[in-house]
Amino acid sequence: MKGALVFLAVFLILMLATIAYSELPPGGMIYDSFNFPTTTYKIFDTLAVRTVANALINGAIYGIIAWIIYTIAERAMKPKTKPQPQTQQPQTPPTTS
Repeated sequence: MKGALVFLAVFLILMLATIAYSELPPGGMIYDSFNFPTTTYKIFDTLAVRTVANALINGAIYGIIAWIIYTIAERAMKPKTKPQPQTQQPQTPPTTS
């Protein structure tokens, strides 16, 4: 659950950073590799479609990377539990009758 919060936080931060600086890699390179047609359409009359697509791509990529790093670090920081030694029951000698 904490990993999802890490992903969401990094996703939102990188999405906003990409909107501020639209050529933040690798979003622009990935968007260009799909060869989408050029458009002048703007979202909310201010943001270009390419900028929003770059922001979503960057947020997802960097969010997944942060999630993986967090998960690995969390598992490395957990204390390793030692298995409890099993105690053997004392064996009683067989009785002869």
